[in-house]
Amino acid sequence: MAFFAIPLCPPPPLLSRRISSPSPLLSRRISSPSSLRRILVRNPRFPLLPRSSSEPATKGFDAVGEGGGDKISRATLLWRAAKLPIYSVALVPLTVGSAAAYLHTGLFFAKRYLVLLTASVLVITWLNLRDNEICFTYMSRSRRVTQFAASISLFLGFMGLVWSFAEAGDIRFLLLILHAILCGYVYQCPPFRLSYQGLGEPLCFAAFGPFATTAFYFSNSSKNSLSGTGLLPLTGTVLTASFLVGLTTTLILFCSHFHQIDGDLAVGKISPLVRIGTEAGSSVVKLGVVSLYVLLLVFGLSKALPTTCVFLCALTLPVGALVTNFVDKNYNDNIKIFMAKYYCVRLHALFGTALAFGLFIARNRTIP
Repeated sequence: MAFFAIPLCPPPPLLSRRISSPSPLLSRRISSPSSLRRILVRNPRFPLLPRSSSEPATKGFDAVGEGGGDKISRATLLWRAAKLPIYSVALVPLTVGSAAAYLHTGLFFAKRYLVLLTASVLVITWLNLRDNEICFTYMSRSRRVTQFAASISLFLGFMGLVWSFAEAGDIRFLLLILHAILCGYVYQCPPFRLSYQGLGEPLCFAAFGPFATTAFYFSNSSKNSLSGTGLLPLTGTVLTASFLVGLTTTLILFCSHFHQIDGDLAVGKISPLVRIGTEAGSSVVKLGVVSLYVLLLVFGLSKALPTTCVFLCALTLPVGALVTNFVDKNYNDNIKIFMAKYYCVRLHALFGTALAFGLFIARNRTIP
Protein backbone atom coordinates (compact mmCIF):
# COMPACT_ATOMS: atom_id res chain seq x y z
CA MET A 1 0.00 0.00 0.00
CA ALA A 2 1.26 3.42 -0.87
CA PHE A 3 1.40 5.38 2.35
CA PHE A 4 4.33 7.60 1.45
CA ALA A 5 3.67 10.86 -0.26
CA ILE A 6 6.54 10.25 -2.59
CA PRO A 7 7.57 9.33 -1.79
CA LEU A 8 7.24 7.99 -2.65
CA CYS A 9 6.33 10.46 -1.26
CA PRO A 10 9.22 13.09 -1.92
CA PRO A 11 8.54 16.70 -0.97
CA PRO A 12 8.07 19.18 -3.79
CA PRO A 13 11.43 20.69 -4.70
CA LEU A 14 12.51 24.01 -3.17
CA LEU A 15 9.04 24.90 -1.92
CA SER A 16 8.14 22.13 0.51
CA ARG A 17 11.68 21.18 1.37
CA ARG A 18 11.97 24.61 2.96
CA ILE A 19 8.54 25.36 4.30
CA SER A 20 7.94 21.85 5.55
CA SER A 21 11.35 21.37 7.13
CA PRO A 22 11.55 20.78 10.88
CA SER A 23 11.20 23.94 12.86
CA PRO A 24 9.44 25.08 16.02
CA LEU A 25 7.76 27.70 13.85
CA LEU A 26 5.60 25.00 12.30
CA SER A 27 3.46 24.91 15.41
CA ARG A 28 2.48 28.58 15.15
CA ARG A 29 -0.98 29.42 14.03
CA ILE A 30 -1.11 30.73 10.45
CA SER A 31 -4.24 32.74 9.83
CA SER A 32 -3.23 34.56 6.64
CA PRO A 33 -0.53 34.76 3.98
CA SER A 34 0.91 37.78 5.78
CA SER A 35 1.40 35.80 8.99
CA LEU A 36 3.02 33.04 6.98
CA ARG A 37 5.29 35.63 5.41
CA ARG A 38 6.38 36.89 8.81
CA ILE A 39 7.23 33.34 9.92
CA LEU A 40 9.26 32.59 6.82
CA VAL A 41 11.10 35.90 6.73
CA ARG A 42 12.20 35.61 10.36
CA ASN A 43 13.40 32.04 9.96
CA PRO A 44 16.83 31.80 8.27
CA ARG A 45 15.94 28.31 7.10
CA PHE A 46 13.31 29.76 4.80
CA PRO A 47 15.05 32.28 2.50
CA LEU A 48 12.11 32.29 0.12
CA LEU A 49 10.42 35.57 0.74
CA PRO A 50 11.62 39.16 0.28
CA ARG A 51 12.69 41.06 3.37
CA SER A 52 10.99 44.27 2.34
CA SER A 53 7.54 44.64 3.88
CA SER A 54 6.43 46.58 0.84
CA GLU A 55 6.75 43.52 -1.41
CA PRO A 56 3.74 41.24 -1.79
CA ALA A 57 3.63 38.11 0.36
CA THR A 58 3.35 35.83 -2.66
CA LYS A 59 6.37 37.16 -4.50
CA GLY A 60 8.83 34.77 -2.94
CA PHE A 61 6.63 31.80 -3.77
CA ASP A 62 6.09 32.95 -7.33
CA ALA A 63 9.84 33.04 -7.82
CA VAL A 64 10.38 29.44 -6.85
CA GLY A 65 10.63 27.13 -9.83
CA GLU A 66 11.88 23.61 -10.28
CA GLY A 67 15.24 24.83 -11.40
CA GLY A 68 15.34 27.65 -8.94
CA GLY A 69 14.26 30.80 -10.69
CA ASP A 70 11.14 30.41 -12.78
CA LYS A 71 7.95 32.20 -11.83
CA ILE A 72 5.10 29.83 -11.18
CA SER A 73 1.43 30.31 -10.47
CA ARG A 74 -0.54 29.34 -7.37
CA ALA A 75 -2.15 26.54 -9.40
CA THR A 76 1.29 25.17 -10.27
CA LEU A 77 2.32 25.29 -6.62
CA LEU A 78 -0.82 23.37 -5.70
CA TRP A 79 -0.10 20.77 -8.38
CA ARG A 80 3.43 20.28 -7.12
CA ALA A 81 2.39 20.12 -3.49
CA ALA A 82 -0.40 17.64 -4.28
CA LYS A 83 2.11 15.36 -6.05
CA LEU A 84 -0.64 13.73 -8.10
CA PRO A 85 1.65 11.64 -10.35
CA ILE A 86 3.12 10.02 -7.24
CA TYR A 87 -0.31 8.62 -6.35
CA SER A 88 0.34 5.95 -8.97
CA VAL A 89 2.21 4.12 -6.22
CA ALA A 90 -1.14 3.52 -4.54
CA LEU A 91 -2.12 1.27 -7.43
CA VAL A 92 0.88 -1.00 -8.01
CA PRO A 93 1.26 -2.77 -4.61
CA LEU A 94 -2.50 -3.35 -4.46
CA THR A 95 -2.71 -4.68 -8.01
CA VAL A 96 0.35 -6.92 -7.73
CA GLY A 97 -0.76 -8.27 -4.34
CA SER A 98 -4.27 -8.97 -5.63
CA ALA A 99 -2.86 -10.63 -8.77
CA ALA A 100 -0.64 -12.89 -6.62
CA ALA A 101 -3.72 -13.91 -4.65
CA TYR A 102 -5.62 -14.52 -7.90
CA LEU A 103 -2.80 -16.78 -9.08
CA HIS A 104 -3.26 -18.87 -5.95
CA THR A 105 -7.07 -18.91 -5.69
CA GLY A 106 -8.53 -17.85 -9.03
CA LEU A 107 -10.72 -15.32 -7.17
CA PHE A 108 -10.81 -11.54 -7.40
CA PHE A 109 -12.79 -9.38 -4.97
CA ALA A 110 -13.54 -6.29 -7.06
CA LYS A 111 -15.37 -4.35 -4.34
CA ARG A 112 -12.61 -4.96 -1.83
CA TYR A 113 -10.02 -3.90 -4.41
CA LEU A 114 -11.77 -0.57 -5.08
CA VAL A 115 -12.27 0.14 -1.38
CA LEU A 116 -8.59 -0.51 -0.67
CA LEU A 117 -7.50 1.64 -3.59
CA THR A 118 -9.61 4.52 -2.29
CA ALA A 119 -8.33 3.98 1.26
CA SER A 120 -4.73 3.99 0.00
CA VAL A 121 -5.19 7.31 -1.78
CA LEU A 122 -6.87 8.83 1.28
CA VAL A 123 -4.09 7.78 3.64
CA ILE A 124 -1.48 9.16 1.23
CA THR A 125 -3.48 12.40 1.14
CA TRP A 126 -3.41 12.56 4.94
CA LEU A 127 0.36 12.09 5.01
CA ASN A 128 0.82 14.65 2.26
CA LEU A 129 -1.29 17.24 4.07
CA ARG A 130 0.56 16.59 7.33
CA ASP A 131 3.93 16.85 5.63
CA ASN A 132 3.13 20.04 3.72
CA GLU A 133 0.74 21.73 6.15
CA ILE A 134 2.20 25.22 5.76
CA CYS A 135 2.24 24.92 1.99
CA PHE A 136 -1.42 23.92 1.79
CA THR A 137 -2.34 26.49 4.44
CA TYR A 138 -0.78 29.22 2.33
CA MET A 139 -2.71 28.14 -0.74
CA SER A 140 -6.05 27.51 1.00
CA ARG A 141 -5.61 30.57 3.28
CA SER A 142 -6.93 28.51 6.18
CA ARG A 143 -5.03 26.22 8.49
CA ARG A 144 -8.29 24.78 9.80
CA VAL A 145 -9.32 23.73 6.31
CA THR A 146 -6.01 21.93 5.82
CA GLN A 147 -6.23 20.18 9.18
CA PHE A 148 -9.87 19.24 8.61
CA ALA A 149 -9.08 17.79 5.19
CA ALA A 150 -6.21 15.77 6.68
CA SER A 151 -8.41 14.43 9.49
CA ILE A 152 -11.25 13.47 7.14
CA SER A 153 -8.81 11.74 4.79
CA LEU A 154 -7.33 9.72 7.64
CA PHE A 155 -10.73 8.79 9.07
CA LEU A 156 -12.23 7.65 5.76
CA GLY A 157 -9.04 5.83 4.76
CA PHE A 158 -8.92 4.02 8.10
CA MET A 159 -12.58 3.05 7.78
CA GLY A 160 -11.83 1.51 4.39
CA LEU A 161 -8.99 -0.51 5.87
CA VAL A 162 -11.14 -1.70 8.78
CA TRP A 163 -13.93 -2.76 6.42
CA SER A 164 -11.46 -4.69 4.26
CA PHE A 165 -10.01 -6.38 7.33
CA ALA A 166 -13.50 -7.39 8.43
CA GLU A 167 -14.13 -8.91 5.00
CA ALA A 168 -10.81 -10.76 4.84
CA GLY A 169 -10.64 -11.81 8.48
CA ASP A 170 -6.83 -12.05 8.25
CA ILE A 171 -4.97 -10.26 11.03
CA ARG A 172 -1.75 -10.40 8.98
CA PHE A 173 -3.28 -7.91 6.55
CA LEU A 174 -4.03 -5.37 9.27
CA LEU A 175 -0.63 -5.74 10.97
CA LEU A 176 1.32 -5.32 7.74
CA ILE A 177 -0.78 -2.34 6.66
CA LEU A 178 -0.22 -0.63 10.00
CA HIS A 179 3.51 -1.21 9.64
CA ALA A 180 3.41 0.36 6.17
CA ILE A 181 1.57 3.41 7.53
CA LEU A 182 4.04 3.70 10.40
CA CYS A 183 6.97 3.64 7.94
CA GLY A 184 5.34 6.43 5.97
CA TYR A 185 4.68 8.53 9.04
CA VAL A 186 8.12 8.33 10.63
CA TYR A 187 9.64 8.93 7.20
CA GLN A 188 8.16 12.36 6.57
CA CYS A 189 6.00 13.62 9.42
CA PRO A 190 6.97 15.43 12.61
CA PRO A 191 8.44 14.84 15.09
CA PHE A 192 10.34 11.94 13.48
CA ARG A 193 11.15 12.94 9.86
CA LEU A 194 13.67 10.14 9.44
CA SER A 195 14.11 11.23 5.83
CA TYR A 196 16.37 13.94 7.26
CA GLN A 197 18.68 11.18 8.50
CA GLY A 198 18.88 9.57 5.06
CA LEU A 199 16.58 6.68 6.04
CA GLY A 200 13.87 7.38 3.48
CA GLU A 201 14.96 4.73 0.97
CA PRO A 202 14.95 1.68 3.31
CA LEU A 203 11.67 2.82 4.84
CA CYS A 204 10.18 3.29 1.38
CA PHE A 205 11.33 -0.16 0.27
CA ALA A 206 9.87 -1.86 3.34
CA ALA A 207 6.58 0.04 3.23
CA PHE A 208 5.73 -0.44 -0.44
CA GLY A 209 7.40 -3.79 -0.93
CA PRO A 210 7.24 -6.49 1.77
CA PHE A 211 4.69 -4.69 3.95
CA ALA A 212 2.15 -3.24 1.53
CA THR A 213 2.25 -5.70 -1.37
CA THR A 214 2.14 -8.70 0.96
CA ALA A 215 -0.61 -7.06 3.01
CA PHE A 216 -2.76 -6.61 -0.08
CA TYR A 217 -2.15 -10.24 -0.95
CA PHE A 218 -3.50 -11.23 2.48
CA SER A 219 -6.46 -8.86 1.99
CA ASN A 220 -7.80 -11.44 -0.47
CA SER A 221 -8.22 -14.00 2.28
CA SER A 222 -11.76 -14.74 3.32
CA LYS A 223 -13.27 -15.72 6.65
CA ASN A 224 -16.21 -17.12 4.69
CA SER A 225 -15.37 -20.75 3.97
CA LEU A 226 -18.01 -20.86 1.22
CA SER A 227 -15.77 -18.71 -0.96
CA GLY A 228 -13.22 -21.48 -1.08
CA THR A 229 -10.42 -19.08 -0.14
CA GLY A 230 -9.75 -19.22 3.59
CA LEU A 231 -6.49 -17.72 4.85
CA LEU A 232 -3.88 -17.44 2.11
CA PRO A 233 -0.44 -19.01 2.67
CA LEU A 234 2.68 -16.90 2.41
CA THR A 235 4.34 -17.89 -0.88
CA GLY A 236 7.65 -17.24 -2.60
CA THR A 237 5.73 -15.65 -5.46
CA VAL A 238 4.27 -12.83 -3.41
CA LEU A 239 7.55 -12.27 -1.55
CA THR A 240 9.62 -11.96 -4.73
CA ALA A 241 6.97 -9.80 -6.39
CA SER A 242 6.86 -7.51 -3.35
CA PHE A 243 10.66 -7.19 -3.46
CA LEU A 244 10.52 -5.98 -7.07
CA VAL A 245 7.71 -3.53 -6.29
CA GLY A 246 9.70 -2.14 -3.37
CA LEU A 247 12.76 -1.68 -5.58
CA THR A 248 10.96 0.27 -8.32
CA THR A 249 9.26 2.46 -5.73
CA THR A 250 12.55 3.22 -3.99
CA LEU A 251 14.06 4.32 -7.31
CA ILE A 252 11.41 7.06 -7.48
CA LEU A 253 12.36 8.38 -4.07
CA PHE A 254 16.09 8.18 -4.74
CA CYS A 255 15.82 10.08 -8.03
CA SER A 256 13.70 12.78 -6.40
CA HIS A 257 16.79 13.92 -4.46
CA PHE A 258 18.92 14.91 -7.45
CA HIS A 259 17.53 18.43 -7.88
CA GLN A 260 17.15 19.08 -4.15
CA ILE A 261 20.70 18.76 -2.86
CA ASP A 262 21.28 22.49 -2.22
CA GLY A 263 17.99 22.84 -0.40
CA ASP A 264 18.53 19.64 1.57
CA LEU A 265 21.90 20.94 2.73
CA ALA A 266 20.34 24.27 3.71
CA VAL A 267 17.89 22.59 6.09
CA GLY A 268 20.21 19.86 7.35
CA LYS A 269 18.60 17.01 5.45
CA ILE A 270 21.21 14.33 4.85
CA SER A 271 19.75 12.50 1.86
CA PRO A 272 21.78 9.73 0.17
CA LEU A 273 22.76 12.11 -2.63
CA VAL A 274 23.97 14.72 -0.13
CA ARG A 275 26.30 12.02 1.18
CA ILE A 276 27.60 10.58 -2.08
CA GLY A 277 27.01 13.29 -4.71
CA THR A 278 25.14 13.23 -7.99
CA GLU A 279 27.81 11.46 -10.05
CA ALA A 280 27.93 8.49 -7.70
CA GLY A 281 24.15 8.73 -7.45
CA SER A 282 23.81 8.20 -11.21
CA SER A 283 25.82 4.97 -10.81
CA VAL A 284 23.49 3.88 -8.01
CA VAL A 285 20.48 4.42 -10.28
CA LYS A 286 22.10 2.32 -13.01
CA LEU A 287 22.89 -0.40 -10.48
CA GLY A 288 19.31 -0.31 -9.21
CA VAL A 289 17.77 -0.68 -12.66
CA VAL A 290 20.19 -3.45 -13.67
CA SER A 291 19.51 -5.24 -10.38
CA LEU A 292 15.77 -5.04 -11.05
CA TYR A 293 16.01 -7.03 -14.27
CA VAL A 294 18.70 -9.41 -12.99
CA LEU A 295 16.50 -10.27 -10.02
CA LEU A 296 13.54 -10.68 -12.34
CA LEU A 297 15.49 -13.28 -14.31
CA VAL A 298 16.75 -15.03 -11.17
CA PHE A 299 13.25 -15.20 -9.68
CA GLY A 300 11.95 -16.60 -12.96
CA LEU A 301 14.66 -19.26 -13.27
CA SER A 302 14.05 -20.31 -9.67
CA LYS A 303 10.32 -20.68 -10.47
CA ALA A 304 9.42 -18.16 -7.76
CA LEU A 305 7.81 -16.04 -10.49
CA PRO A 306 5.90 -17.43 -13.47
CA THR A 307 7.52 -17.26 -16.91
CA THR A 308 4.76 -14.91 -18.01
CA CYS A 309 5.93 -12.33 -15.46
CA VAL A 310 9.51 -12.53 -16.67
CA PHE A 311 8.46 -12.17 -20.31
CA LEU A 312 6.09 -9.23 -19.81
CA CYS A 313 8.33 -7.36 -17.36
CA ALA A 314 11.25 -7.75 -19.76
CA LEU A 315 9.25 -5.70 -22.25
CA THR A 316 9.76 -2.69 -19.98
CA LEU A 317 13.54 -2.77 -20.54
CA PRO A 318 13.42 0.30 -22.85
CA VAL A 319 11.88 2.32 -20.02
CA GLY A 320 14.56 1.13 -17.62
CA ALA A 321 17.19 2.15 -20.16
CA LEU A 322 15.49 5.54 -20.49
CA VAL A 323 15.84 6.11 -16.74
CA THR A 324 19.53 5.19 -16.59
CA ASN A 325 20.47 7.11 -19.75
CA PHE A 326 18.59 10.22 -18.68
CA VAL A 327 20.17 10.28 -15.21
CA ASP A 328 23.63 9.53 -16.62
CA LYS A 329 23.40 12.48 -19.02
CA ASN A 330 21.71 15.02 -16.75
CA TYR A 331 22.79 14.30 -13.16
CA ASN A 332 24.59 17.67 -13.01
CA ASP A 333 21.76 19.65 -14.63
CA ASN A 334 19.59 20.83 -11.75
CA ILE A 335 16.71 21.75 -14.07
CA LYS A 336 16.55 18.75 -16.39
CA ILE A 337 17.22 16.13 -13.71
CA PHE A 338 13.90 17.05 -12.08
CA MET A 339 12.20 14.79 -14.64
CA ALA A 340 14.15 11.73 -13.48
CA LYS A 341 11.65 10.86 -10.78
CA TYR A 342 8.78 11.00 -13.29
CA TYR A 343 10.60 8.60 -15.59
CA CYS A 344 10.96 6.35 -12.54
CA VAL A 345 7.22 6.67 -11.90
CA ARG A 346 6.68 5.51 -15.49
CA LEU A 347 8.99 2.52 -14.95
CA HIS A 348 7.29 1.68 -11.66
CA ALA A 349 3.80 1.78 -13.16
CA LEU A 350 4.65 -0.18 -16.32
CA PHE A 351 6.76 -2.78 -14.53
CA GLY A 352 4.09 -3.26 -11.86
CA THR A 353 1.34 -3.59 -14.49
CA ALA A 354 3.39 -6.16 -16.43
CA LEU A 355 4.10 -8.07 -13.21
CA ALA A 356 0.43 -8.17 -12.22
CA PHE A 357 -0.73 -9.10 -15.73
CA GLY A 358 1.87 -11.88 -15.84
CA LEU A 359 0.46 -13.35 -12.63
CA PHE A 360 -3.06 -13.11 -14.03
CA ILE A 361 -2.13 -14.84 -17.29
CA ALA A 362 -0.20 -17.56 -15.45
CA ARG A 363 -3.38 -18.51 -13.61
CA ASN A 364 -5.36 -18.77 -16.82
CA ARG A 365 -2.53 -20.51 -18.70
CA THR A 366 -3.09 -18.32 -21.77
CA ILE A 367 0.68 -18.27 -22.41
CA PRO A 368 2.68 -21.48 -21.84
